[in-house]
Amino acid sequence: MKKLLRLLVMLVAAVVLAVSLGTLVPRPLWPTAAAGEGTRRILVLKNPIHTDIAIPVDDGVRRRFRFLADAGLPSDAPEVRYLVFGWGGRAFYLETPTWSQVKALPVFKALTLDASVMHVDVAGDISEPRPDVAGFDVGEDRFAALLDFVEASFQQGPSGPIVIDNAAYSNFDRFYEANGRFNALIGCNTWAAAALRTAGLRTGWWNPLPASLGLSMRLYN
Repeated sequence: MKKLLRLLVMLVAAVVLAVSLGTLVPRPLWPTAAAGEGTRRILVLKNPIHTDIAIPVDDGVRRRFRFLADAGLPSDAPEVRYLVFGWGGRAFYLETPTWSQVKALPVFKALTLDASVMHVDVAGDISEPRPDVAGFDVGEDRFAALLDFVEASFQQGPSGPIVIDNAAYSNFDRFYEANGRFNALIGCNTWAAAALRTAGLRTGWWNPLPASLGLSMRLYN
């Protein structure tokens, strides 16, 4: 029993150390010259376990993600100001629209290995600053790179990104098949961190939690 307890303490300590180092060691180690500067303001939205990226829309962005409107998402409505993108585990994302609906099997898959999906939502004006919203300015070239990263996360079928039928929380969001496999080490927040690095921003080296990603973003941008 003592050996098991000691092993558990060592495991917890190792996880805490990994998360701490993953937050405090920046990635990339050295800032790029234009990091955090530019005319395009993107937003990072977080809740206790998940991070989304809100991309401001214009005619070019709407044309690039035209497949969203084709699937019935009102992304071309004049009142839409942002497209909100998130990547995550298929079972947990699809089967847990609210905290009250958490189930054991989706949680188990999220902690082990699961297929992935892209979740897309539309939003009007988003006020900032707020505890769950952080804004960052990026240049046009980095903004274009971010769009490339997001688009490449969608799994492509014969007719483009593959929408998942009958899978939505409301009339204002859609789920799509995504590239990559989801697990506890490579999850939604590490996807968001990789996307933000593509946009020229710095994150922690490994950010499995919204809190660690948010702290690293405040430290290095």
